[in-house]
Amino acid sequence: MIHTQSTSTRRPFLRISAAMLTASLSVLGGLSPLSASAASAEDLNKDAQQALAALYKSNPVAETISKKARAVLVFPKIVKAGLVFGGSYGEGVLMKQGAVSEYYNSVSASWGWQAGAESYAYVVFLMSDKAVRYLAKSKGWEFGVGPSLVLVNEGVAKNLSTSTLKDDAYAFITDQQGLMASLSIEGTKISRIKR
Repeated sequence: MIHTQSTSTRRPFLRISAAMLTASLSVLGGLSPLSASAASAEDLNKDAQQALAALYKSNPVAETISKKARAVLVFPKIVKAGLVFGGSYGEGVLMKQGAVSEYYNSVSASWGWQAGAESYAYVVFLMSDKAVRYLAKSKGWEFGVGPSLVLVNEGVAKNLSTSTLKDDAYAFITDQQGLMASLSIEGTKISRIKR
């Protein structure tokens, strides 16, 4: 499960994250959250389907979990960059019963020694009605606050089955080669957007 510091100590941090992320992305390659959000609804839908297919191909456990999920959040491309201050940004979809129902963005920020950029995808399987309701009613879900969330890496994936699923949500972080072990989505905030 994800354990984080209190929400009140992090809110100012999240407020300035967009500005820090824009500056870091600009320095590291001319990217910005505005250019990352240029995808149309149709593009996001298609990219989300491709990201899910790639995850299911590389990790059959994810496909098994999907059959029990109440909804699935898919972020097909998150750009993470940093130069002292850093962060990540991407847009994705919420799928219910295999169809896209809403659109969300994913934002995180960090500080400390860091330089570079990378991209990845992540998928969150919402296993309970409680998690789906929380997402719908919150003005942005900050991972670590609210429903319990398990970050699935290769070790966790080996021990998961439909009979061991007890948490509200399970997240898989992937790239083109499969599950990524070194990334975390702790402190990430997802919010509904219009498309």
